[in-house]
Amino acid sequence: MDVTCVVVGAGLAGLAAAWELEKGGVDVIVLEAGRRPGGVIVTERRDGFIVEGGPDGFLAAERDIQDLARELGMGDRLVDQLAEGTLLWSGERFERLAEGQAADLLGIQVPTDVGAQHAAPLQGGFKSFAGGMADFVEALVASLGSAVRTNQGVTALAPAARGWRLAVTGGSTHAAEGVILAVPAWSTARFLAALGVTAGRELEEVVYHPSITVSLAYRTEQIGQPLEGTGFVVGVPLQVRACTYASSKYPGRAPSGHVLLRAFVGPVDGDPAAAAHPELARILRIQDVPLWTRAFHWPRGLPRYKPGQAERVAHIRHRVARLAPLEIAGAAVDGAGVSACVKSGREAARRLASRLAG
Repeated sequence: MDVTCVVVGAGLAGLAAAWELEKGGVDVIVLEAGRRPGGVIVTERRDGFIVEGGPDGFLAAERDIQDLARELGMGDRLVDQLAEGTLLWSGERFERLAEGQAADLLGIQVPTDVGAQHAAPLQGGFKSFAGGMADFVEALVASLGSAVRTNQGVTALAPAARGWRLAVTGGSTHAAEGVILAVPAWSTARFLAALGVTAGRELEEVVYHPSITVSLAYRTEQIGQPLEGTGFVVGVPLQVRACTYASSKYPGRAPSGHVLLRAFVGPVDGDPAAAAHPELARILRIQDVPLWTRAFHWPRGLPRYKPGQAERVAHIRHRVARLAPLEIAGAAVDGAGVSACVKSGREAARRLASRLAG
């Protein structure tokens, strides 16, 4: 089947890129190797709870995801953060943290040289969606319809007479005038190296750190400690490194009379929830066992970049510009935040559409 453009990867960057291309009248399909679109966005809804496996929101100061949500007609699904502030558990008591200090302690800040969007101020807090972050993914997928194809991993990308030929899992192929690679850094590096863009190997320096999140549901009366702010960071050696009060942070995350906690846990042997609950019980004076738990394992979680990432990416894009229309996008190149991924995908789509029109 011949199409004008193929987007490889159906994470937020890939979906946003495809939406931007379709809006501009470009015929596009999205090929996703996994069973579902959305990448690191995983929202589960059960018994009146909204459980996030990946990012639970985004900085209110970052406009890109909000702008696209409104263009999709779902601006009314945006919700504001309810609570403010993060505490530090010293091992004996809670202490207040300065704004931004929690991210520093957890080592999750992204260098500002990756993109100006990561310098967005923390003032204004965070936002999310009424039904969880999957609201946004579901709206994008619904707008793209059959253009999004899961279980279709691209195994090879090669130049063709007019653009590109892509080999897909199962032996099928697609021809395209333009391609956007919106896949993790290691995959992007592999594709570019096969095309002779040796500078693409520099993306292998992006390191994805593993992470585990555990959501735990309780009845409100089980929690003996007042839940102040959005949660706490642990300042002593424990399995739990941080905890978000999910049901206090955004509206509608738990039914009335219930609390939903989200713990960030270090590497553990066995069930992460079994490690998290006893520590949370001591810190928050929790009585009895949780109603249920849900753990999410991310062997390759949040990417971290070495200094000079923006310069490396600019160099790679300069080399890629010599090829048939091809763009790279996503957390591999332009920053890990969900809003950054949306911006990266849309900008890649605009560049590609410009080349196709030229």
